[in-house]
Amino acid sequence: MTATGLAGRRSVARSISHVGLALIVAFGVLAAGAGYWQVVRSEDLSAQPDNPAVVAAARNVLRGEIVDRHGTVLAGNLRDPNGEPYRLYADRAVSPVVGYASRRYGTAGLERSFGAALTGVTDPDPIRNLLKKFQADPYDPQALTLSLSLPLQRAAIRGLGPDRGAVVMLDPRTGEVVVLASTPIYDASAIANPSTEDAGFAAVRDDPAQPLLARATQGRYVPGSVFKIVTAIAVLGSRAITPTTTFDGQAEAEREGLVVEGFRIREHAGVPARTFDLVDATEVSSNIWYAMAGLATGGDELRDWAGRLGFDAPLPFDLPTAVSQVTNGEGNDPGGFRDDVELASAAFGQGETFVTPLQMALVAATVANDGELMRPRLVTSLTGKDGTRTRGPETIRRVISAADANAITAAMLEAVEGDLGRQFTPGAKIPGVPTAGKSGTAELGGSGEPHSWFIGFAPADAPRVAIAVLVEQGGRGGERAAPLAGDLMAAYLEAVTE
Repeated sequence: MTATGLAGRRSVARSISHVGLALIVAFGVLAAGAGYWQVVRSEDLSAQPDNPAVVAAARNVLRGEIVDRHGTVLAGNLRDPNGEPYRLYADRAVSPVVGYASRRYGTAGLERSFGAALTGVTDPDPIRNLLKKFQADPYDPQALTLSLSLPLQRAAIRGLGPDRGAVVMLDPRTGEVVVLASTPIYDASAIANPSTEDAGFAAVRDDPAQPLLARATQGRYVPGSVFKIVTAIAVLGSRAITPTTTFDGQAEAEREGLVVEGFRIREHAGVPARTFDLVDATEVSSNIWYAMAGLATGGDELRDWAGRLGFDAPLPFDLPTAVSQVTNGEGNDPGGFRDDVELASAAFGQGETFVTPLQMALVAATVANDGELMRPRLVTSLTGKDGTRTRGPETIRRVISAADANAITAAMLEAVEGDLGRQFTPGAKIPGVPTAGKSGTAELGGSGEPHSWFIGFAPADAPRVAIAVLVEQGGRGGERAAPLAGDLMAAYLEAVTE
């Protein structure tokens, strides 16, 4: 064989080996991908609400019960004349949380996010989950136990009354959510019952008050002065200032306004024209001091520290959550702010800042828990044929030091119990219990009434409950939100000590 022929055969052999190697790699990638989706991510895919297996099981399987922390059944089952199951809900107060399960209109709330567990399509044990397809009866409906308290949930709904709004109350030490109230509420049983589902769904679909909007988790609102606690976390955490920092010219700006890039920021009524530190500024809710603190901290730091609290991403929760934001990020200044005017406004909760009530409850809870942010939880356990699986407390991260959290607690305590602070938060103080908090009056522009806000926790020296209350266009924070928060925290503390 000539040298040319030998070289040609070697070239062909080399090409074949390259093709073989490429095929091996390709099949390896396919096998890895199939293994990833069928084994590693199998449970996630099976749990998706639009999984055909979940949809099919919903028509034939008795869904697991949903009970509150006291064992009260919130969601049970009945059967229609054809023997097919449908849901019955105990109380409209939990409709924004539990949601509904309807043959025609699908699912919402926990009925949707835990649909695979409630119908028994998925199993907490990954091995049993893989073997389900070989079983004669593959379904094992899981019952859910919630941290929610139905009596306190009802009290929150009564307190909100005819107003649109939300209440989130939780244990800051564990993240267990005790109240997750949104108003208006609706009749979930009417949507679940096959004989009334069309009329029941039409009633909520066409209601201009939007009862299907879970305001506690998916409503986004201008926060007003409750956002000052986020700013306090950022300014102390970044070491831009200390709790004793004062600003030159702040006292004069209380009288004349603070000029930022040609725009004059005015103080709200009732704030004395004197020099403040963190405690003083929080007690009287000084917009000027917080604007100056925000400018001293900078846009990057303010947005970064807010991100540590959960801003700019969905919260890790048992229900879908809207994303809270400090700014829409469209500007060219640090942090995505348009200019220093927007940054200064954001520092006291105006500008392009929007939050969910759940997010602000977590802000209060983080301060209450010595700076440690716990993952919020509604579902505390799942129970099936093979026993109960408990979901315990989980730390998301340490946001600030305990020393910084204590400094903010001292400021929030004065905002409720101080000589001047109590004028802005009437009714928030729990008799005989040190109470920390911050009210908020979120200006909306135009002639509409502002949103009424309050966040806080108690007892301030050993917190067991944290809260966020929002009343849409409810006026000043001290008018609606603060007294409701005080009543609900008092009711919680009384209930847990009985």
